[in-house]
Amino acid sequence: MTAVAPARTGTSNSTAAPWLMLPVLSLTVMTVAMMQTMVVPVIGRIGDQLDVGTTAVGWVLTANLLAAAVSTPILGRLADLRGKRPVLIGILVVVLCGSLLAALTHALPLLILGRVLQGASFALFPIGIAILRDELPAERLVGAMGLLSGMLGVGGGVGMVVTGLLVHDDTDYRRVFWFTAVVGLVVLVAAMASIPVRPSVASGPLDWIGAALLALGLVLVLLALSEGAHWGWGSPGTIGCAAGGVVVLAGWFAFERRTAHPLVPPQMPTRRPVLVANLTALLVGAALFVGFLACAYLVQAPRAVAGYGFDATVLETGAVYLLPGAVVGVVASVCSGRLLNRFGPRGVLIGACLLGIAGFVLAALSHDAVAPVIVAMTAVQVFISLAYAALPAMIVAEVDQAETGIANSVNSIARTIGSSLSSALISTLLTILTVSGTAVPRETAFVIAFAVGAGVAGLALVLTVIASTGTRAQEADILVS
Repeated sequence: MTAVAPARTGTSNSTAAPWLMLPVLSLTVMTVAMMQTMVVPVIGRIGDQLDVGTTAVGWVLTANLLAAAVSTPILGRLADLRGKRPVLIGILVVVLCGSLLAALTHALPLLILGRVLQGASFALFPIGIAILRDELPAERLVGAMGLLSGMLGVGGGVGMVVTGLLVHDDTDYRRVFWFTAVVGLVVLVAAMASIPVRPSVASGPLDWIGAALLALGLVLVLLALSEGAHWGWGSPGTIGCAAGGVVVLAGWFAFERRTAHPLVPPQMPTRRPVLVANLTALLVGAALFVGFLACAYLVQAPRAVAGYGFDATVLETGAVYLLPGAVVGVVASVCSGRLLNRFGPRGVLIGACLLGIAGFVLAALSHDAVAPVIVAMTAVQVFISLAYAALPAMIVAEVDQAETGIANSVNSIARTIGSSLSSALISTLLTILTVSGTAVPRETAFVIAFAVGAGVAGLALVLTVIASTGTRAQEADILVS
């Protein structure tokens, strides 16, 4: 088992402001999560203002997801091989260009291109974790990783809150992208001032064949998940993409076992603690979107038609129902380092899953009043924040320093697949289970969705409990070694 203490090599640049590094990386990661969720509440408005259909405008979400799947493993490995700072700065420039393009254009194809460029932002989180491992002493590393990871969970809620504040009534959806452009510029300048230069600890060429195979396999699988509701889950397109993706990924794994310089060392993702962390990340990613999407649709439902809901606007959805959870999630992220040092990643993850189960069960059983919904979503948000904080600590304890970027990139892809699964499920439920004669979802759809959220959190709990990730004493050894 690999210790998490950073083995520094070379000298860092003297012009960087190291005290800024952790706040800047935290803001960077929060921005990544915000870009993922900010568009969700305004996707219908984008279609109306650009005068395009639901299927076409759906590519604003799908293209971003596919770009993330393609770019994250490549950029994570490139950072390991060529240095974290230049790759991180380059990604921030690309994302800023994407935000500006999306804010300036009035054409759907260019908006989709902007979202493709923004998809590169998903790689910023694993690279940020790798930077922390390079730069921080062991006694600060776990707490810093917990804060950074927690921001990933918090950012999703903050993104929907900000969207509610920016876009209401008949305002232009482009406000969202202007906001991401401004934040992106701030983050870019701050990163240039705070992220130190340090020589890479990995060597060898980038495995372009392996990268291409992995990208193709992930794109096919995610395309089936993203478009299955539109194409039909039993359609040849959906089945063909899903089956083709599985075949390509199997071929990719076989190729990686035989190449001298694999993109992902084949023994790394199959190592039991890493495999558990990746499967858990998939489940937590699914829980994230179940919570956010189901809550947003539930509270915005017209009570007079549906018999439930609160007729909430986008602004009220963010400010009233999601903001409390985002605030408490920030507090949980700040405290996650102490919790990880005290109870270990496994103990924190178990507690987080129990809290997530409680939150989803409360939402399923009691969503007729405002207070229970807020309490339930706050519990879910803390579950997400603490789970995201624990997972990188589990991974870093198991992989070499030279593999930190790619290992956390794989974990990020697992979260993305989980989010796609839950998004597809929610879309299907809300489309199939509707009030007679309307397009308004029945209350049953939300009960099922929240029950699925509880089940997903329960599966994550079972995985964590039964997996042989080491005793509590061994975990403590890892955290201080």
